[in-house]
Amino acid sequence: MGKSRSSRRASAAADGVAETVDGGLAQLIPDRDRARAWTLLIDGAPQSHVDLDDPAYLSFDYQRRLGHVIDLAAPPGKPLNAVHLGGGALTLARYVAVTRPRSTQQVVERDAPLVQLVRRELPLPPNARIRVRSTDAREGLAKVPDGWADLVIADVFSGARTPAHLTSTEFLDEVRRALRPGGLYAANLADGPPLAHLRGQIATAAARFAELALIADAAVLRGKRFGNAVLVAGDLPLPVAELTRRSASDPHSGRVEHGRPLTDFTGGAVPVTDAAAVDSPAPPASVFR
Repeated sequence: MGKSRSSRRASAAADGVAETVDGGLAQLIPDRDRARAWTLLIDGAPQSHVDLDDPAYLSFDYQRRLGHVIDLAAPPGKPLNAVHLGGGALTLARYVAVTRPRSTQQVVERDAPLVQLVRRELPLPPNARIRVRSTDAREGLAKVPDGWADLVIADVFSGARTPAHLTSTEFLDEVRRALRPGGLYAANLADGPPLAHLRGQIATAAARFAELALIADAAVLRGKRFGNAVLVAGDLPLPVAELTRRSASDPHSGRVEHGRPLTDFTGGAVPVTDAAAVDSPAPPASVFR
């Protein structure tokens, strides 16, 4: 007699789940060190990590740094209106839901089959107020009411590259429109030597926001390797001291740049417009080995 449907599902879950989605082959790989935790890969590139027993646990360095921004966006526990551009396994939306109960969140994730896979295999926390739109990130952002969001997080990759139309001043005009006065914008950026994309993104944000900070591994900032950097922007003074303390105490410590050092790092790069925008650079194959 064959296995029951529930038994087959349990067996598949123990070994991992693989399905073709719009972005390629999606795999959910079990974490051997955490009983109900999973890593999402798309075509072999790690995208997200989720612990169903502890959604406040953030495994990836860049997600932990974005978690620091979430923690400092408002007093502890205060609900937020948050917009997530790029969903993945909904890791950061889960984090907001459990650390800031009663938050209202909108996630824009273009890959509808991926959303279905994640919802089926990695259920959201009870009572999480999370709405997912399966559309292009910029199109979804345009539907957010003016001044609605306390926080906008951009973490959008297609084939491990950020699409060009999400790198421009015109895109940031839409972000600003959706943010309430005093709201924060945070973006996960990926680049390697000579860091032209990262410098251009800092210049672009500086053209639209009064205050900026950048969190990244020191080796990435020195142009020694390809990696992630988290850009934080707003119109009010940023919690730089606390971001610095938290980032320095992470398992893989990060450095925070702001003010004149960040301006100097930009090195004369000019803001990116829609007319000149290109996708972020592809990571070298060695990054995912």
